[in-house]
Amino acid sequence: MSTSRAVPVTLAEIARLAGVGRAAVSNWRRRHPSFPVRIAGTDTNPQFSLTDIEGWLRDNKKLKKSAEREWLWPGFEALGGRDETGAAIAEVGRLLSGRVSDEGEEIRADTRKLIERAVDLGQREGGTETFAFLLRRWLDVHVRQIATTPQPLASLMAQLALRAANGVAGDSPGSSGGTTVMDPACGPGHLLLAAADAVRASGAGALTLLGSDRDAVLASLADSRLALAENEGHREKEWVQVSVRAADSLRDDPFSGTPADIVLCNPPFNERDWGYEELATDARWSHGLPPRTEPELAWVQHCLAQLRPGGAAVLLLPPAVAARKAGRRIRGSLLRTGQLRAVVALPPGCAAPHSVSLHLWVLRMPAHGEGTPVGGRLLVADAASRFPRDSEEKWTPDWAAISAFVREAVEEADSPQASAYVRQVPVIELLNDEVDLTPGRHIAPSPADTAPRLAESWREFTGLTANVNKSARLLAALDLATAAADTPTATTVAELARAGALTLRGGQQPPEESIHAGPPSDDGIPLLTVPDLLVDAEPRSWLAPGTAAVGEAVIAEPGDIVVVGVARAFSAWVHEGPPTALGPQLHAVRVQPEQLDAWFLAGSLRAPANARQAGTHTTNSSRIDVRRLQIRQVPLGEQRRYGEAFRELTAFERLLRRAADLGTSLVRDLGDELAAGRLAHQA
Repeated sequence: MSTSRAVPVTLAEIARLAGVGRAAVSNWRRRHPSFPVRIAGTDTNPQFSLTDIEGWLRDNKKLKKSAEREWLWPGFEALGGRDETGAAIAEVGRLLSGRVSDEGEEIRADTRKLIERAVDLGQREGGTETFAFLLRRWLDVHVRQIATTPQPLASLMAQLALRAANGVAGDSPGSSGGTTVMDPACGPGHLLLAAADAVRASGAGALTLLGSDRDAVLASLADSRLALAENEGHREKEWVQVSVRAADSLRDDPFSGTPADIVLCNPPFNERDWGYEELATDARWSHGLPPRTEPELAWVQHCLAQLRPGGAAVLLLPPAVAARKAGRRIRGSLLRTGQLRAVVALPPGCAAPHSVSLHLWVLRMPAHGEGTPVGGRLLVADAASRFPRDSEEKWTPDWAAISAFVREAVEEADSPQASAYVRQVPVIELLNDEVDLTPGRHIAPSPADTAPRLAESWREFTGLTANVNKSARLLAALDLATAAADTPTATTVAELARAGALTLRGGQQPPEESIHAGPPSDDGIPLLTVPDLLVDAEPRSWLAPGTAAVGEAVIAEPGDIVVVGVARAFSAWVHEGPPTALGPQLHAVRVQPEQLDAWFLAGSLRAPANARQAGTHTTNSSRIDVRRLQIRQVPLGEQRRYGEAFRELTAFERLLRRAADLGTSLVRDLGDELAAGRLAHQA
């Protein structure tokens, strides 16, 4: 008897795999009697056997070419939970790298068959690329549970550490012409892979990569990923050697006694159960026992303990580590010994958690004979202020500019031309009751830097006020009748939908595992929710393109009308941004342009009186029954005339909002300048 299991796929997944729209798949199902029958789900949300669908598409010449990797993923996703799928992907990487499997008979027959198929594809189309595809899909699904270091940030950390380390290319004590890089909380291996690229580019000789993670699945994935790099390194005369262990580095360090030239680490944040009691007398705490509430300072000291003299460590840490009262004694000791060299504040959105400005800490173990520095200084760099997030636009980190700024800050901090956002702070200034190392608190923008920014803000404000006045004149000139001779009959959204003049679709909550926090990637689909609207109307999460979640989501396209079905955030507007997925209580309305004008409809729907008559009070937060919202029935030409007025009113509202925000910023910045005594004397 076969032990294989049918892998279920939805209509949306079939559409993605076949490279067509979901409507086309529904059409195939309706028109072709040979289309496979559903094996699960319901008539409205059916699921089909992946094998049957693949065979049907191939027989009917509808199978999308160059998408063989896409057909692999549903099988892996159906293996079970996070760990089962991750272990299978790790096994694919091991086999592609040429290692002998250590899983033996523990893998089920159907899983083994899927792994063999992936290995066969990798051998034909590239092992590294095939493994990277599967790993990326797995990480996308579990993005809420697994925090990874974005590749540009990982590269920057590796470059900073390589520069800070002393003599890693051959004359390090205890080295033999190579470089040892360690990550004691390696996850799936992003930092170690970035280090391999940085060392290769620097020509620093052979490389040894040492990684560990207490999550056995992540360690296994990192091992397989780096094994592929090791395998490629054989063509370069054993350029890279890899060792990754599944272990809790704080409690049971697998590389104790193995000194490293470079340590890179993005440690777990805010974990209370890090081993405070059992590690109270550990020799690594040369700067003091970390308080129970300061696990990040335990990781800082662990990384320092792994370094050989002259080696360097770079850690990604939450900003609270630089200022929490409980950690001030250890921070003071790091400053006095000169081992903490730099603290860099990154703009929010550079890595998870995306809402805060994470910090990079650069540390260095003094080389033999250096001793403790006298009159030392700490480099602080404020990239968060240098690259402020623009709330008016879809913001993503400009990694080229951020990386260049940070590198120059470290390399040219003593230069007279150093940026106004960089400062060498004397350690004696920091050794107070707080020992606050937050860069922004030690950097005051210079007049030379502030003046151009204020001038640009005033130019924008002047333009805004001119546009506000122009828009106000147009709106004030509208001839509003004191009484209407005839009151046109009204209809509702529901009636217009039944007549085919519009379509109404209600947003929904995507599966939690499909949601990515932070600014969308270049091809990500923003996810707009009611909580976003209550803050600043900017999406704070997104969906990966080509996934089942996107296929099932309600997407507002440019020109659609978005209606909010909650009274406290009620609004309606014509969507003019990129395609955006809508969450619960958000609705997408698409009009037939030969029957309805979108701007007229949006303006009519958002009228406060309209919301009051369509509201319900069945819950604590009143909801709006969008289908009951009313619209006056007027000819299309009249709709367009009103639509232009509604469009102008929307532009006026947008201008007022931006002018208010910019005016508040100008008042704050100009107040700082005046308080600092920078008003020039008149002759």
